[in-house]
Amino acid sequence: MSARILPGAGERLMFIDLLKAVGSQLIVLHHLAFYGPMSDWTHRLAPELVTWFSQDARMAVQIFLVVAGFLAARSMAPGAVPRHTPFMAQLGQRYVRTALPYIAALLVAMLCTELARRWMAHDSISPPPELWQFVSHALLLHTLLDMDSLSAGVWYVAIDFQLYALLLGVLWLSRRLPASSAWVMAITVLVVAASLFHFNTDSDWDSWALYFFGAYGLGALTYWTTHDDEAWRSGRWLLGALVAMTLLALAIDFRERIALALTVCVTLACSQRQGWLFTWPRSRVVAYLSRISYAVFLLNFPIALVVNALFTRFGSADAVVQTGGVLLAWLACNVAGALFFHWVELPLGRLRLRRKPAVVLPPGVSSAEKN
Repeated sequence: MSARILPGAGERLMFIDLLKAVGSQLIVLHHLAFYGPMSDWTHRLAPELVTWFSQDARMAVQIFLVVAGFLAARSMAPGAVPRHTPFMAQLGQRYVRTALPYIAALLVAMLCTELARRWMAHDSISPPPELWQFVSHALLLHTLLDMDSLSAGVWYVAIDFQLYALLLGVLWLSRRLPASSAWVMAITVLVVAASLFHFNTDSDWDSWALYFFGAYGLGALTYWTTHDDEAWRSGRWLLGALVAMTLLALAIDFRERIALALTVCVTLACSQRQGWLFTWPRSRVVAYLSRISYAVFLLNFPIALVVNALFTRFGSADAVVQTGGVLLAWLACNVAGALFFHWVELPLGRLRLRRKPAVVLPPGVSSAEKN
């Protein structure tokens, strides 16, 4: 008899929608608090709140890392059984899915930067880009080549692609071994352990996927050990061992980001086993914010930069007025993200589907701010 699949396995993952929606808004607010002169005025009215958004909200990246690993495992290897799609074809499709809207957003970001430069001088405005700088961003190599960023947070797009490629490499290797699903789990656990105990403890590795694979791999393993009854019966001991291993890594070198990633993994495991991964919360607003989260991530910094420049040039030097600018920028980031989603991201997605109708692609791309 086949294993019973949990109810709603083919439905939208509502709880992940909530994580993506909340996480994306935290990243927008982090950028608003960290960059630009308006937040300096807001700090006078609410210093503790602005400090928290500026320093701590960036850890929302851990939510996206775990969710990205969870969704990648669900798409690339249901039941920890790798799909028989050629490695380069699958990696190429991932690049196209990620890069087309990303490159379009980079062009918007460069235009916004030049516009903001007309109205204010501030260290959040990057110098005019050089051709090779733009090319390295488009190829997702800018973090590895230590290029100055064209927009805040775009490092994550490159890291997300690296992480996907690393997990895909694990699946490709495992597919060539007997009992491939067991090897998938074993190799992934080894790479997670290497990340937690070594690579993630050294900030010199933070341009490479191995630094972040602890959280990403935990997300993948959480899916594989909880996605149906058979997986849970055979894999719950492994999930318990992963929790113990992560706690040991934290005991040796405590990192809040890893503690948060572990919390998200445990919550996802509970939501999958209890079924509310698929049923809560039933909110159209949350679902929509989740759908546009990648677009909001791509555009939030350049849009906020323009609003900062406008209020610096034309707004009065008053804390209330400048705080109003912060709130307006928050709204503008979401509106711009929604427009970009409908006018750019969706049309590009339909174009790719017409050209490659048989390719199965992983759900959405997470976004966040680096920690």
